[in-house]
Amino acid sequence: MEFSNLTNLLHHIVDDLHVPFVQCQVYKEGKEVYNHGYGDAQKDTPVTPQHTYNLYSTTKFITCTAALQLLEQGKYIMTDPLYEYFPQFKDMLVKVKDINAELAAKVVQGQKVEYKTDNDILLVEAKRPILIKDVFNMTAGFNYDRNAQSFKDIKEETEGRFPTLRIADALANNPLSYQPGEKWGYSLGHDLLGAFVELVSGMKFGEYLKKNIFEPLDMDSFTFERNEEIYSKMAEQYEYDYETKTAHNVGKANPHILGSEFESGGAGLAGSAEDYGKFVTAMSLGGISPKGERILSEHTVDLMRTNCLNDEQLKFFNWSQLTGYGYGYGVRTHMSKAKSGGLSPVGEFGWGGAAGAYALVDKNNQIAVFYGQHMLNNLEPYIHPRIRNAVYSSLDK
Repeated sequence: MEFSNLTNLLHHIVDDLHVPFVQCQVYKEGKEVYNHGYGDAQKDTPVTPQHTYNLYSTTKFITCTAALQLLEQGKYIMTDPLYEYFPQFKDMLVKVKDINAELAAKVVQGQKVEYKTDNDILLVEAKRPILIKDVFNMTAGFNYDRNAQSFKDIKEETEGRFPTLRIADALANNPLSYQPGEKWGYSLGHDLLGAFVELVSGMKFGEYLKKNIFEPLDMDSFTFERNEEIYSKMAEQYEYDYETKTAHNVGKANPHILGSEFESGGAGLAGSAEDYGKFVTAMSLGGISPKGERILSEHTVDLMRTNCLNDEQLKFFNWSQLTGYGYGYGVRTHMSKAKSGGLSPVGEFGWGGAAGAYALVDKNNQIAVFYGQHMLNNLEPYIHPRIRNAVYSSLDK
């Protein structure tokens, strides 16, 4: 193995694209085979694998793993209706946009209809209930609107605490953006999945993760907490300006944290690249750490990376960096090398985060990658596919 392609790419990202710093680790067969950081994570302090980040949506990978542990225990099955656990989702309405009342009457064909003339939207009954699998697969009909009135009401009611379970109320009190199962739509569904783990396990979501994932894998830096001690270990956070092609410091706050008691399963974790590497390594070994701590069955890892989107849903899974991929239980999954033009094999899976973090798992070849940066407006469509290709070009040299 010879990683000059990857090292040169990392230096290009910092020197030419002006990302302030990068950190990348590669693991094969449970062993670290590459570890390189470049740039300063804090003032005059070179980045290290121990610096922590707001992990944003790479949190989702861990949340879905936790929820799949409960599937293994028989706590639920994927085809269960969501309302069996959260009754507030029993009778959902779906928003239909850009449609006049006369045409709407023809479209809904006898469904109960409520026409909102004040904001020119139409609400119709959901044709079927939301299933648990829809929450995993991002096909439930939810969206990413954290500013909806129901969220504001809960923040006010709880005086800023917003307990994790209340995400169910916030989502259930808004109409769905599309019929359940009709489309793929990126959403707050995995925040709800974190609440689902809390409800079904009987433990606070963060405590469940600590006991069942973080402690077994020695991921000591991982937390939902934000305080001075956490921030002192955290790399500076930046935002990219497309006009000036530079990054500016925006402080270390995470806007996805809705309240002091909210543990966001979709975007709330902070942790180090070193510790995230332990997680992706275990997943690359089929759900077991090099030390023998099992967090998932190998069968469950295979389920996780199974594409669940049909042809119609795949039309909406259209981010450029995910060409050739489908979507499984909370992760992208590589389906077509012909379409992606990528060097990773079919079945490679993982996810990314809003500040540029990138997790890659290849169970077939026992390869795992974690790439860390801490820059919003993250240049992900450019960076992530290139990281993937540079890694795979290096493994057989």
